[in-house]
Amino acid sequence: MTSKARSPEIRAYSGPAGGWGSAKSVAEITLKEHVAFRGPGLLSTQNKPEGYMCVSCAWAKPAKPHPLEFCENGAKATAWEVTSRRADRAFFDKHPLHELETWEDHDLEEQGRLTHPMRWDPATDRYVPVAWADAFEEIGRELRGLDPHQVDFYTSGRASLETSYMYQLFARMYGSNNMPDSSNMCHESSSVALPESIGASVGTAVLSDFQNTDCIFYIAQNVGTSSPRLLHDLQDAVDRGVKIVTFNLLRERGLERFVNPQSPSQMLTGKETKISSEYYQVKNGGDIAALFGVCKALIEADDALKGSGKSSVAGDDGKPKDPDNAAMVAFAASILAADKKHVLDHDFIREHTTGFEEFAEAARGHQWEELERVSGLSRSQMTQAADTYAKSDAVMMVYGMGLTQQLMGVQNVHMVCNLALLRGNIGKSGANICAVRGHSNVQGQRTVGITEKPGLAPLDKLSELYGFEPPRWTGRSTVETCEAIMRGQSRAFISLGGNFLRAVPDTAAMEDGWRKLHLSVQIATKLNRSHVVHGEIAYLLPCLGRIELDEQMTGPQAVSIESSIAHIHGSRGKTKPASPELLSEPAIVAGLAKATLGETKVPWDAWVGDYAQIRDAIERTYPETFKDFNKRLFTPGGFVRPLPARERKWVTKSGKANFLTPEKLFPEFSISQGADILHLTTLRSNDQFNTTIYGYSDRFRGVEGTRKILFVNPEDIVRLGFEDGDRVDVTTAIDANNLRKVTAFRIVPYDIPKGCCGAYYPEANPLFPLAHHDPKSKTPSYKLLPVRLSRSIEISHDSPAG
Repeated sequence: MTSKARSPEIRAYSGPAGGWGSAKSVAEITLKEHVAFRGPGLLSTQNKPEGYMCVSCAWAKPAKPHPLEFCENGAKATAWEVTSRRADRAFFDKHPLHELETWEDHDLEEQGRLTHPMRWDPATDRYVPVAWADAFEEIGRELRGLDPHQVDFYTSGRASLETSYMYQLFARMYGSNNMPDSSNMCHESSSVALPESIGASVGTAVLSDFQNTDCIFYIAQNVGTSSPRLLHDLQDAVDRGVKIVTFNLLRERGLERFVNPQSPSQMLTGKETKISSEYYQVKNGGDIAALFGVCKALIEADDALKGSGKSSVAGDDGKPKDPDNAAMVAFAASILAADKKHVLDHDFIREHTTGFEEFAEAARGHQWEELERVSGLSRSQMTQAADTYAKSDAVMMVYGMGLTQQLMGVQNVHMVCNLALLRGNIGKSGANICAVRGHSNVQGQRTVGITEKPGLAPLDKLSELYGFEPPRWTGRSTVETCEAIMRGQSRAFISLGGNFLRAVPDTAAMEDGWRKLHLSVQIATKLNRSHVVHGEIAYLLPCLGRIELDEQMTGPQAVSIESSIAHIHGSRGKTKPASPELLSEPAIVAGLAKATLGETKVPWDAWVGDYAQIRDAIERTYPETFKDFNKRLFTPGGFVRPLPARERKWVTKSGKANFLTPEKLFPEFSISQGADILHLTTLRSNDQFNTTIYGYSDRFRGVEGTRKILFVNPEDIVRLGFEDGDRVDVTTAIDANNLRKVTAFRIVPYDIPKGCCGAYYPEANPLFPLAHHDPKSKTPSYKLLPVRLSRSIEISHDSPAG
């Protein structure tokens, strides 16, 4: 089955983010999922203090919420989850898995909520119902027969803190540290870089910083599709006169202009808020060069003000080394005119940092011509950004996966920290670093122990509390799990949510390896690709969604979620479960653990009956982070996870914040030379969330009816001999012995820097070699891949996927 065929349309969209386009989209999704009558009531409690946390993005619930505290994408996620559609017994009776393998991703999920626990039957090639007790018993028996090194426990990021704590405990008591998770694929570069730079595992910003800042540097994150509720904070900041300086590859509507759908005056008048005061389109992979340019301008202007002789303003003879340095002198003069005595915060640098001189010398040594070539920005643009930064007192650094999902993702994050440290913009109100996570609670699951790195988990405390010896060996990250699956070294894969096969690189090779698994267990709400491609034994275990009422022995239960900015919130389900056969995630984890481990000191049944007891256990394990957990669960605005860096206490080897200097500006590719090379980035449409495809519309980019799109600069289209609308095959330009290709992508002219191109995720994932990742974080480089185009000979039938 494929979605109803339609002719793709490419037409410019002139509207803002939000506005009537957003309102129309919300109405359409509630009608499509048959929730038009109960949808508005549910949405009125979304992200409210006593309501449920959105199941899509990870933005915080404010203490004083808006009347409607949801965005277009959040409404889609809710409608998608509480749909009246059902993938029930009759559906699986009708469709064998070899047929479902031919379906599009959208169509699999569009069948609706899973209703019964299922086991794959090899005789009929169908999922057939199985009793919960029988499923737990067989899965436990199979796991007991395997070496724990052969078993991977994956988490997608949407599970609650309570479930995540139970899940990591189950895995460790079983004897495995193989806990790959979706964070490995998105912000692992932050999880590696931030501790090295400032001694914090997450960003230091809190929600109140948006009310106290006077400047925001917004870097490589598309707020309009990835976290639209953040637009309220940006709009409020702009209304107070805050400047937003944006560095982003593409022109994104949410970073340009916004009409608040909750403002009657804006909706009626169409009055738009201009979001970015300065907008710099950085070339793909040029982020380090762009940030180095800003830092260079700051440092050299500071040198000029100090008369240190170290700047490039003048040589030994007092004459300018570079006739263009008149711009630097003018920049320095403008700082003085703004009543600023210096550009850098020398007191902060001296007291709180190490490595400044090495970093400053590197910045001085980079030539403007090289920085311009790699970044795609002009010297005057980088200097203008520096001027805005220098004249601001409290600057926030907000960034997203456009920085982290690169070959130099860790160093990209180091550079963000370096820029913040130059003027002491960490550890003070209105400043700080905000790493915008993608998935709700993807950050929180790490906080309670989901990690393959034993040094990041409180193993001694777990041993003390539960009377077992945790494994001390380093487990597998997502990339390493993929390698193990391809080599046949992973024999079992337990998945707590997600669509692993669609989220990871090297799609074809991964599917081949997936079929060789001995056991796959999928805890899920809806059907996806990772369920219909299967190994020898496959189970599909349907769970309650976060939005649904979770009735246990002690009554309705609440769960907890950590936002991008480390605010921890309570969440209560509000709607009737999709099926009486569903179990909660904690109940499923407990069932698997008991069947696998036998008798333990863990009170699994008591925990399932009362989630407050799980929170008590979390507090005992992490007493500083979760002090008075149950008492503070529904604190308006959430309670803030403590981070020493917010108080300028640096938990690093040096005891200070570290300036860390990248060794180069741009990664080296093995065979990426040639005028025909374009650098590809993957993108989301505004009709998807991660691997979930709600539909085939990308309103902001003017695409309707298809996702097989390649966005290319108009001059590159002409230069490479193509025309608007041509169908092209896209091939990787690395690893010449194992080329990867996607076919029949339609070229669309777009405002993207020359030499760059963009395609939707996950349709472009087959292009990415598994080895194409940051060497330290192992985060796949989904935002930077050299590719070549060739005219396609494949005939496209213009279905929504092509």
